[in-house]
Amino acid sequence: MTEFDISRRAALSLALAGMALPASAQPAAGIDPLLYGPTDPNARRGGRITVGNLVEPPAMDPFRQAADARVRVSVLMYQGLFFEDQAGIARPLLAESATPAADGKSWTFRLRRGVKFHTGAPMTSADVKYSYDFMRNPANGSPGAGDLSSVASIEAPDDHTVVFHLAKPNSALPMTLTNKYGAVVPKGFLDDANSGPRMNEISVGTGPFKLKQFRPNSVIVMERFADYWQPGLPYLDEITFAAMPNSAAMVVGLQSRRIDLGVFSRPQDTQALANAPGVEVHRWPSLDQKSLDLDCNYAPIKDVRVRQALALAIDKKQVMDASIAGYGKVIGTMVAGMESAWGVPLDQLAFQHPDLEKARGLLRAAGHPDGLDIELTTIIGYDWMDAAAVTISEQLKRIGVRVSIRKLDLGVWVRNLRARDMGFTFNDWGTVPDPSLLFFRHFHSVPAGADFRNWNNARADALLDRGQETADPAQRRAIYAEFQKLLAEEVPTIMLFSADKLTANRTRLKNYVQHGTGWYFGLAKAWVEG
Repeated sequence: MTEFDISRRAALSLALAGMALPASAQPAAGIDPLLYGPTDPNARRGGRITVGNLVEPPAMDPFRQAADARVRVSVLMYQGLFFEDQAGIARPLLAESATPAADGKSWTFRLRRGVKFHTGAPMTSADVKYSYDFMRNPANGSPGAGDLSSVASIEAPDDHTVVFHLAKPNSALPMTLTNKYGAVVPKGFLDDANSGPRMNEISVGTGPFKLKQFRPNSVIVMERFADYWQPGLPYLDEITFAAMPNSAAMVVGLQSRRIDLGVFSRPQDTQALANAPGVEVHRWPSLDQKSLDLDCNYAPIKDVRVRQALALAIDKKQVMDASIAGYGKVIGTMVAGMESAWGVPLDQLAFQHPDLEKARGLLRAAGHPDGLDIELTTIIGYDWMDAAAVTISEQLKRIGVRVSIRKLDLGVWVRNLRARDMGFTFNDWGTVPDPSLLFFRHFHSVPAGADFRNWNNARADALLDRGQETADPAQRRAIYAEFQKLLAEEVPTIMLFSADKLTANRTRLKNYVQHGTGWYFGLAKAWVEG
């Protein structure tokens, strides 16, 4: 097993460097060799691979489909202006350079020339303006609309220049213009009322692969985009993402050569592959979190004292050990991959360690001397949640909280999320490495944010606004530290742990580097031998 790591000092310096956009250091016509990961000088063109996929996306629409399972694969087909380096650097992708105004109220982006859509049409500034205007319009239903709430207007003064005018400074804007929500697509494509379903049949992005076939709960097939703008990329001719019922099936698939790569939701499931011939197991740092979300409108947990009691009854390490056999790190209010740069130590955060007597006292004060009943939601296909639900159910029983467990299909769960009707639920999501992108959409009240948990906290809103508008790295860190302390005190979410990313691949697959988000960026530069 090999491990990729970033030292604490390097992680901090790189994360803070990301606040001062490195685009100015980019040659005007150059292509950053670190886009999509490291380049292998021995790479060769050709070949097909099959990737085992535990959770299938409900749809492929990068603008309106919120599921992380969609993001994992769609980043290979759709691109934004920037690439989210997991060290915290926004690297120019479809943009070639970026220049902020002195007052931070506008950004000018020079676009890369020679970029074509999968349709064959050339990309221009009109397409960029159209795509981001669509994304930022709340009426269009993009979960990323709030990320662009600071944008007042977008103009395209010539075919290769785009200017974003801001109502207020937004230091996270370059990282916002990356790959999670939205993309650059041809002008007019989204005007069709059926454009969402059409993206299950064709792709219209600029990425290294284009969609060949999507059969829900079966396969996703992508083929090499011959006119892709990065010379020589991608190396693979075709990728098939095959639905796997569970991790055990993925292990068998790797052993039998039916699949070439698997990303495991329960890292311990790779143990069976430790000595498998022709298989490599790799361990990578994580930018995601496994969490419990607490809908502040859900009757049993409207009272902050009840939420605090639940937090005090949960032993996070026990949950992590039961779920992923310790292959991760217990967290407080920050994903593990960003903890050194942005996190607050657990001993400075409230309600992070079990205290059953205090928890019972909080329940009595909230009017529940005999405990209460609560429903806990898990998502089908996320294997780690099953063991976590049983463990948390037993832990909460100690303070008189009686848990019933409900399993939901991912598509239904996402609809509940978008409707801000989450209840008491597990969540599993990755972030691009910037604190504004981690917190703003999820916790800022509407309409600027989505406030999925119905927290509606004015102090949190003010801190998130300041964090987004402030450019100075040290000031940003202080602002987000204050926000995290408030998050821990009010408990609209309980971040449990970040699971290490464990992948297993056949040795014929070379140069696959797993991004900390869990997304499949690395396949753009992977290649096969023989």
